[in-house]
Amino acid sequence: MTPDPLAGLALAEGLPSAHAAALDAVDSVLRDRGLRRTSVDDVATAAWSAAQATAQLQPAMADVVEADRVAAAVRMFAEVPRVAELVRSVPGQALARLHAVWGRGLLADDELGRVRTDPEVSARLAELTRLLTTETEAPALAVAGIVHAELWTMAAFPIGSEAVALAVQQAVLIDAGVDPRAVIPVAAGHLAVGGHAQALRHYGSGSADGVRAWLLHHAAAVTRAVELSPLAR
Repeated sequence: MTPDPLAGLALAEGLPSAHAAALDAVDSVLRDRGLRRTSVDDVATAAWSAAQATAQLQPAMADVVEADRVAAAVRMFAEVPRVAELVRSVPGQALARLHAVWGRGLLADDELGRVRTDPEVSARLAELTRLLTTETEAPALAVAGIVHAELWTMAAFPIGSEAVALAVQQAVLIDAGVDPRAVIPVAAGHLAVGGHAQALRHYGSGSADGVRAWLLHHAAAVTRAVELSPLAR
């Protein structure tokens, strides 16, 4: 039987209740408005909110103004619902597609969708692919959180890994049915909660406490993102 490392990880102290609270928040806003009443404008508003937050959370890029970073993130988040169909079956293709859409006009054509040629990156991407394509009993929030942190901390792409990490977490939640209409701007939740960079540093330490601290932050960000959803207004 294939080991399920995420299942045990998601049971660390405080995480089951944090994940349950976040899911309850998401369910309440979707149930209150009803999925059939979600409009195209709602989806666009959520994507815009996530894109603006992404431009602020990711490191500054030399010679790229904020407006262009936002525009790149807007393009990418518009693609997320389609990429969600691929993220658990062919994650490498999903990552490359998001990076290519994000980087259009910012990077040279031969840099679009190309991961770094580094043995450590290759090993971590292979492990991430295994996690995404293997069934797990861990909640989708834990999977999304780990994917986000892994892509960010390994710097899978020479430029743009951080933006892709924020988009992929959204794709995982869409695919899992947590946010099926892409109206919960999780990136905006990370920005609003604060402490995103510090939480990622905890994760990057590799310790169990560090990973737990990151996943608690991620759950808090999802809960806060519910309040920022256009459906909550």
